[in-house]
Amino acid sequence: MATRRSIVTPAPAEPAARRAAPPRAAAASTKAARQIARISPEDRRAMIAESAYLRAERRGFAPGHEEADWLAAEEEVDALLEHRYGGPAQ
Repeated sequence: MATRRSIVTPAPAEPAARRAAPPRAAAASTKAARQIARISPEDRRAMIAESAYLRAERRGFAPGHEEADWLAAEEEVDALLEHRYGGPAQ
């Protein structure tokens, strides 16, 4: 006696990118982490140096305020990086 066989076709596989995609919140934090990682210590230092220079320029380059300019510039740049990338600067 012959039996009837059903033919089952497998569902098409999802593309690997779709399958491996993290949830939106995780994707956003991963993106921010990658962006923070791209800011090198040399880039951060250059940003601080430029900010300190601009502060000194606004003061007319009066001597005696170099350290205060640098420290204020560090705070400004770190706050900017933290706000921009959602994490502390490296």
